[in-house]
Amino acid sequence: MNGNIKNILNKKNKSKLVCLTAYSKNIASILDNHCDIILVGDSLGSVLYNYKSTKEVTLDTMINHSKSVRLGVKKSLMVVDMPFNTYRNPKEALKNAKLVMRETKCDAVKLEGGKKIIPIVKQLVKNKIPVMGHVGILPQTDKKFRFKGKKQKESEKILNDTKLLENAGVFSIVLECIEIKLSKKITEQIKVPTIGIGSSVNCDGQVLVIDDLIGLSKSKFKFVKKYVDMAKIIEGAVKRYKLEVLKKKFPKVKHSFKN
Repeated sequence: MNGNIKNILNKKNKSKLVCLTAYSKNIASILDNHCDIILVGDSLGSVLYNYKSTKEVTLDTMINHSKSVRLGVKKSLMVVDMPFNTYRNPKEALKNAKLVMRETKCDAVKLEGGKKIIPIVKQLVKNKIPVMGHVGILPQTDKKFRFKGKKQKESEKILNDTKLLENAGVFSIVLECIEIKLSKKITEQIKVPTIGIGSSVNCDGQVLVIDDLIGLSKSKFKFVKKYVDMAKIIEGAVKRYKLEVLKKKFPKVKHSFKN
């Protein structure tokens, strides 16, 4: 088992896990000093390409961005989302997951779903491909954005799905927008760490989209917290650069070459 995965498992009930998304080397290299897990999420579809759905994200796109992220990750566990329609059955999933692992040198892949994907998870784990699960809101297939676990039947299904995923061999599970009491119940009843996004402090760890955290997106989701307005900082720098160019204050001699 990957040493980083052992560390993730060992933090259950001991220390909170820190996870963020990254889509490029430069951002990944900054996050690497502070994160337990760096996720190359298919959220890049909306964040970088303005896609209406993650369904439009291709395997090639995920691989290319993951290659860049890998260059910046030296310590964190690197996980890559398997995009929509790349794991419809065990055979397809194994072929594509092997490709992702080989091309990107990532540590694990993430799959969305519960009972339906159990044979797929088992196939990957059997072939020594570490898998992170994902329940609650499933961006690849859900048509509406709403928090999960409001009704008892739905809560029971999600709880059961997490137990099935654990038994199938996942090393952690993302809980997306799951009701507070349910996220607590899941975290207490399964032995693998839960990573929450919009699922309360009850989870073993938290994940956010980096562009939301630093203010480069215009996300208005309830679970998002903007820690800095990086868009404003970048704009200020660009304005100063523009002014110096127009007033011939840049480049100075020290930025130029002469005999």
